[in-house]
Amino acid sequence: MRKSLLLSTVVSTMVGAALALPAAADVTVASWGGAYTMSQQKAYADTWKGGKANFVNYNGGLGEVRTQVEAGNIQWDIVDVLPHEARVGCDEGLFEELPRDAFTPAADGTSMDDDTMVSVPNNCVVPQIFWSYVPFYQAGTFDGNAAGNPKTIGDFFNVKKFPGKRGIHTWANALIEMALMADGVAAADVYKVMDTEAGIDRAFAKLDTIKDHAVFWSSGSKPLELVSSGEVSMALAYNGRIGAAVLSEGAKFVTNWDGQVLEEEWLVMLKGTKNKKEALEFMVHASAPAQQAGQAKWINYGPMRKSALAIIAAGEPWFNTGVNIMEHMPNAGEAMNNAVFANPEWWADNGDSISERFKAWMGQ
Repeated sequence: MRKSLLLSTVVSTMVGAALALPAAADVTVASWGGAYTMSQQKAYADTWKGGKANFVNYNGGLGEVRTQVEAGNIQWDIVDVLPHEARVGCDEGLFEELPRDAFTPAADGTSMDDDTMVSVPNNCVVPQIFWSYVPFYQAGTFDGNAAGNPKTIGDFFNVKKFPGKRGIHTWANALIEMALMADGVAAADVYKVMDTEAGIDRAFAKLDTIKDHAVFWSSGSKPLELVSSGEVSMALAYNGRIGAAVLSEGAKFVTNWDGQVLEEEWLVMLKGTKNKKEALEFMVHASAPAQQAGQAKWINYGPMRKSALAIIAAGEPWFNTGVNIMEHMPNAGEAMNNAVFANPEWWADNGDSISERFKAWMGQ
């Protein structure tokens, strides 16, 4: 009886101590929604053992982030941001600076920052994915065409050899770079040329060659509709949209990687979050090579970490449907033969003036 009473007391004490421990806080992550957030949920949240991550959708920009931080009323712990916001937000003190030694190195010991395919801009960010603007068309569109099928960014701008309308987006980013490459500028020299007034004039002169054939889009799903319906013979689109249609829906789209422009995506932590410990743990998990590779099971955006690409290549067929994914990655293999990494600093310095000129060009 005494032994049972003692055991009961010990168990009660242990249960009471467990109940006294603070529960791990949920982490809230603001992201873009759709297939992209689904891929983050499956690769990161569903595999995280440290707590629960809840995803909410937002429309980008720093407006809501500023409101939360300035009011001291943090609703989002982590935000998925574009390159410009990653830099501006850190400079403004909207994001926490993160201890770089907390993050998972590659298998060979390479630090996360050295394992990332572009320079890490500051201590506020951890890598996510690369996505790109690419030209594409529907298989069969150019059957019987004297010049065959389009293969280069120059072909996208050549409406004589490759007839039909062109679907292009309603902002200047990537179009300026592509126009220059189509006009013969080497990928490595694009931003040097863009630094000159003559270079920008040259880009707009090249854009003039497709102006009368342009059909403008602003929604990511629209170029796929334009190409599928035959309203345009070629369009620029986000590579992930094309890949999702091909890999998951069996669409007969052909991507021309030549001349693609790659964009960065980063995770940041809001300054002043009460869940700093849990948010950091989640970011460590989400930026690790295994999880970066895991996201590519669900979407064909490229992981920013080189070691994650190696994991995918070694594990083919990698995509969740049982097909190879590497040939659909924007930052691997032949896709990189004539590609440009977008320069966020250049666009931060020059974007407003270029955007004004581009809007005027569209309206002419």
